[in-house]
Amino acid sequence: MTDQTGALEAPKLDKRQTVWTRRLVLFLRIMAVVSLSKGIYHWSLVLGIGDGDGSTFEQAGMAWQAATVFFAVIDLVAAVGLWLAAAWGGVVWLTASISMAAIELFFPQVFGGRLWIAIPEFIAIAIYIGLALMAGRERPD
Repeated sequence: MTDQTGALEAPKLDKRQTVWTRRLVLFLRIMAVVSLSKGIYHWSLVLGIGDGDGSTFEQAGMAWQAATVFFAVIDLVAAVGLWLAAAWGGVVWLTASISMAAIELFFPQVFGGRLWIAIPEFIAIAIYIGLALMAGRERPD
């Protein structure tokens, strides 16, 4: 007979986690909240919630529609993966971040070429790479 009382317990903190690993996980959780917010924002555009200019999703150009739906989906998927600190979450988030920066910089006709969107994406990617490298160095072989 097995004891099932532990089924609902919170996961125990891994004693082997290093300082940099904890910082990386904290960063991933913060970026999960940011990705969740971005995904909800893009879904609000698709659904026509809160757009003050009176335009609807159906009246927008095909490129804008495709990009908006892409980010509405990928940001929410990235948020789940980041919150779980899963390897695939980082990959999906990096794909979403690089895609957003690329669309803003190289296709300004889609979202308007806002540099103030692309720069934070690159900064977040640089922080992620730095934290991942530091966490990787601390792990024993």
